[in-house]
Amino acid sequence: MTFILGLTGSVGMGKSTTSRIFRELGVPVWDADATVHALYDSGGAAVAPVGQLCPAAQVDGRIDRSVLKNWLVTAPDGFRRLEQIVHPLVAQDRQAFIRSHIAKQTPLVVLDIPLLFENNGDQLCDATIVVTADPEEQRRRVLERPGMTEEEFERINQRQMPDNQKRQRATFVVETLSEHQTRHDVQKIIKQILGR
Repeated sequence: MTFILGLTGSVGMGKSTTSRIFRELGVPVWDADATVHALYDSGGAAVAPVGQLCPAAQVDGRIDRSVLKNWLVTAPDGFRRLEQIVHPLVAQDRQAFIRSHIAKQTPLVVLDIPLLFENNGDQLCDATIVVTADPEEQRRRVLERPGMTEEEFERINQRQMPDNQKRQRATFVVETLSEHQTRHDVQKIIKQILGR
């Protein structure tokens, strides 16, 4: 039986690092963000429909995310309309990943989903893990990203469930204070799940 572990955490909390650690420890990870990137890239299934929604964003056969982001700030129901296009395509890709690992009898897989609880993705999972850090550390990490502003950080934060609510709903909570500690916690979780 394949155990499905949902991984989430607010922006800047260390989700990418934790996801990488799972991969390094041999656990297959499905990444929602990477899937969206692929859908927006040349040949991606979202290019044509998103291009119809926001023609300026379709550049050289791919979706320019910065143009799309600027359009979303001004379009009243842009997010809802975009999600109606992208969510079903992402769900198809996720289901294909899960089905292939069930067929291979992979013991554990991780679904890396930023809005896991917000979009009820936790219902697909046998357990969930939330990565967290204190608010000052979160802010510092996010504002160090190229092109990130206070306004953008606040806008992203507004769309995400507050960290304390995520922690209350999670099966496992990992504080990402150092990579060494995070790796140790991830190893413990893997042992606990596979030792069931």
